[in-house]
Amino acid sequence: MLVIMFPGMITGSSTASVLSAGSIMAPILILMGIPKVRTASIIAMGGLLGMIAPPTNIPAMIICGGIDMPFVGFMAPLAILTFPLAFLFVLMLGLKYVRKLNYAELEPKLDKQLRTQYGARIYLPIIVLLVLLLANSIFSSLPKVGTPVMFLISAFVGLFTGKKFNILFTSKDAVKDVLPVMGILMGVGMFIQIMTLTGVRGLIVNASISLPGGWLYAAIAVTVPLFGAISSFGSASVLGVPFTLAMISGNSVLIVAALSLVAGVGDMMPPTALAGIFAAQVVGESNYVKVLKKSLVPIIILLAYAMVFIIFSKPIGSFLGI
Repeated sequence: MLVIMFPGMITGSSTASVLSAGSIMAPILILMGIPKVRTASIIAMGGLLGMIAPPTNIPAMIICGGIDMPFVGFMAPLAILTFPLAFLFVLMLGLKYVRKLNYAELEPKLDKQLRTQYGARIYLPIIVLLVLLLANSIFSSLPKVGTPVMFLISAFVGLFTGKKFNILFTSKDAVKDVLPVMGILMGVGMFIQIMTLTGVRGLIVNASISLPGGWLYAAIAVTVPLFGAISSFGSASVLGVPFTLAMISGNSVLIVAALSLVAGVGDMMPPTALAGIFAAQVVGESNYVKVLKKSLVPIIILLAYAMVFIIFSKPIGSFLGI
């Protein structure tokens, strides 16, 4: 689950987790005996939680930008919100299928040739990426090159550490794979801008702030994930900001962190359902609805867990020292 979450943690994108680490882990999980629909659900939920996990959480950053709040002090709250759920969900969905796992039977099916042929250097691209990420965080004097440049540097190192491939063909295939995602995100961005220009966003803000306590929490649990069907980032921008302002008397860090988790559920909601649809494609499942049905219980648990942090943000914040 940590491997699936990792790309989302450093990019802030559930799609990055699903298409990269998810495609790596899918055959492993299936080989362990987990059905492909459950495997897709594990990958989708891992991608969703990876997007919300620290250090990079774009929905939380969007909310912070909307209320002029610095994105500081979120590491611990986001970790508490995401990692327990990640471990719970992977055990819920997969544990019963691997209780009697016999490694001796699986070992002949594993491809160990590349590891034997190239040795430890095959891991150099990942090591370089981790070093660049840590160096950028620890040494403030270093130039901030940005995550895309770090990936490019690590990819360049990968050209010389393992199996040879045609970089032009690979780059072309990669762009072809991500174009649908880029198209969706561009369309959503235009939609949000039009909502802002026409005044619809302001109307939603006013309506949200005027809701009484109980209805406010119900509206968060229902409308934020449903609006996330258009985009989790759009949901954070259009609904996350006014809902945070409506609860300004609570612990702002916990509220923003929990709202970002609720907004992340949008990546499982049709029609866009970026995490769910791409997870289904990764495992070769044509019917995304099957993946959504298998993920319903984890989604309900996730929403309930996030709402506890929102409703009781002050006492939980005091207990955690946040």
